[in-house]
Amino acid sequence: MTYNDVHIDFTWQEWALLDISQKNLYKDVMLDTYKNLNDIGYSWEDNNIEEHSTSSTRHERHERSQTRVKPSVYTQCHNAVEYNSHFQRHKRTHNGEKPYECNQCGKAFGRYSHLQTHKRTHTGEKPYECDQCGKAFSQHTHLQTHKRRHTGEKPYECNQCGKAFSQQSTLQMHKRTHTGEKPYECNQCGKTFSQQSTLQMHKRIHTGEKPYECNQCGKAFTRYSHLQTHKRIHTGEKPYECNQCAKAFTRCNHLQMHKRTHTGEKPYECNQCGKTFSQHSHLQRHTRRHTGEKPYDCNQCGKAFTDHSVLHVHKRSHTGEKPYKCSQCEKAFSHHSTFKMHKRSHTGEKPYECNQCGKAFTRYSHLQTHKRTHTGEKPYECRQCGKAFSQHSHLQKHKRIHTGEKPN
Repeated sequence: MTYNDVHIDFTWQEWALLDISQKNLYKDVMLDTYKNLNDIGYSWEDNNIEEHSTSSTRHERHERSQTRVKPSVYTQCHNAVEYNSHFQRHKRTHNGEKPYECNQCGKAFGRYSHLQTHKRTHTGEKPYECDQCGKAFSQHTHLQTHKRRHTGEKPYECNQCGKAFSQQSTLQMHKRTHTGEKPYECNQCGKTFSQQSTLQMHKRIHTGEKPYECNQCGKAFTRYSHLQTHKRIHTGEKPYECNQCAKAFTRCNHLQMHKRTHTGEKPYECNQCGKTFSQHSHLQRHTRRHTGEKPYDCNQCGKAFTDHSVLHVHKRSHTGEKPYKCSQCEKAFSHHSTFKMHKRSHTGEKPYECNQCGKAFTRYSHLQTHKRTHTGEKPYECRQCGKAFSQHSHLQKHKRIHTGEKPN
C-alpha cells in the first residue's frame, strides 16, 4: 500500500464543485485515514507530504476567504499532515537526507519548496515582479530585498555601531568587523576569511581558476568585478569622475586615490621614519628601503627588485620589447615614463615650473637640478679631493682629472 492509494487530492475547481455534505465526508474520511496511518507507524518520508500539505493549505485558505468561516475539521486533518511534514523536514537536518531531486541536473534538496525554486534556474522563470521598475525575480525573498532599494528601508541594525542594512545576511557579515570572527578557512594554506565569497575567490589563487573571460580579447580573471573593470579598456568607459577637476577613471579606488592630490591627504605612515603616503602600495614599497627586502626576482639574470612593476619593466631589457610607440615620429620606448617625456619634445609642454624664478622644464629631475642654483646645494662630492657638485654628471667629468681618462 502506498500513500497515493489512500490520498485523494482535488484542484480548487474540483473542490468548488462539491457540496457541503461531500466536503464534510471527504474531511472525515481523510482525517480517519491519516490517524490510522499514524497509528500503524506509517513511513511518511517516502511520500511528498510537503507538496500535498501545500495544496491542502491553499484549499483551506481559499475556502475561508470565500466563506468567512472558522477553521473546520479539515484544518485538523491538514494539521496532522503539516506536523508530520515539519517533523520529517527537521529529521533531515540530522541525517542529511535529500529526497527531492532535480530531474535535469540531479541536484537534491531536503525540501520540496527548495526543489521548486531551484527548477527556475533551468526554466528561467521569474514569477515575482517589482511593481515599481518591472524587474523580475525567481524568489519572493529576492523581490522583498529588491523593494528596499526603492523604499530605502534598512530594517536590520547593528547593535554596536547603529549602522543599518537592507538584508539580514549583510548585517551578519558586518558584525564580524566588530568581533573579528573569520569562520571560513582555506584548507590549503589555513588563511581565514569573514565571508564565504572571499574564501571562494582566494581558493582560485591555489587552483589557478579564472572563470571570467573577456569575450573581446580572451583574457580571463578570477573575479567578476575584475572582468567588468577590464572591459572598460575596450569600451573606454570611465564612470568615476572627480567633482573638482572632472578627471574620470575606470576604477573607483583610482578616483579615491586621485582625490588625495586635491586634499593632500596621506593616510599611510611609515612607522620607522614617519614619512607619509597617499597610497598603501607606496608605503609598502617605501618600507622595503628600510628592510632591504627585494621580493621580485628576474628569472633570467637573477636581479631582484623591491617592486613588481620595476621587475616587469626590467624584463624588457632581455626581450627588447618596446610597447610604447610615438604616433608622430614612430620612435618606441620600453618605459611609459620615458615615452611621456619624449612626447613633450613634440608638444613643447614643460609641466615642471620653478617656484622661485618661474623657469619651466620637461622633466622633474631637471627642475630638481635647477633648484640647486638657488639653494647652492651640491650633493655630489669627490671622494679623492672633496670637491662638491650640484649635478652627478659634473662629478663624473671631474673624476677624469684624477684618473686621467679621456672622454670618447
